[in-house]
Amino acid sequence: MVILGLLLIILGAIAVLSAVFVSEPGTGGELLGFDVTTIQSFLIGVAAGAAILWGFSILKWGTKRGIAQRKERKELNKLSERLDRAESERRAETPDENL
Repeated sequence: MVILGLLLIILGAIAVLSAVFVSEPGTGGELLGFDVTTIQSFLIGVAAGAAILWGFSILKWGTKRGIAQRKERKELNKLSERLDRAESERRAETPDENL
């Protein structure tokens, strides 16, 4: 999810930067090799802004999810170590019946 969020942010940023630095003001002009009108340029800007915001929200959600999974994995490892220690202590306390 983090990769998808970063990809959306990058694509939105490319669209915004190309509109700012390449297109001609007032006429729409050319955007990434395509002739666009002013309204099309505006709609591309809205879509780029939405992609950037969506990318940030996906990035935030993916990061929170990853942190929660790491925290859960760490807790499970700690509990597993405690269980292994308890089992080894129990085995050491009980005499072997096979001797």
